[in-house]
Amino acid sequence: QVHLVESGGGLVQAGDSLRLSCAASGVTFSDSVMGWFRQPPGKEREFVAAISGHGTTTRYAPSVKSRFTVSRDNAKNMVYLQIINLQPEDTAVYYCVKGRRSDSVIITAIDAIDYWGKGTLVTVSL
Repeated sequence: QVHLVESGGGLVQAGDSLRLSCAASGVTFSDSVMGWFRQPPGKEREFVAAISGHGTTTRYAPSVKSRFTVSRDNAKNMVYLQIINLQPEDTAVYYCVKGRRSDSVIITAIDAIDYWGKGTLVTVSL
């Protein structure tokens, strides 16, 4: 059974940095495309970032590319999202996801995801 468990969210101030973590179990981790989505209050879930199984390929939503970095540690079955210069518009529940396919980091659509974590809330205050 696949489990994705996020951590690292919380209340931060604009301009702060944060690292979100996701612990994965029940998957062949190094074969899995992993990523992050987020859902701002009152809005739909949106793609944030993805990383290939061996970490050689990444993909970002254009709106976050300059401030977000996705990475992974296959020895620990962990995936991370480093965010710098947080802004109020980054306030959202952040979800760790596993891509349905192992050969593509194009997981921008909801139907490209086969497993979701429960999410971690990031709130950015001015």
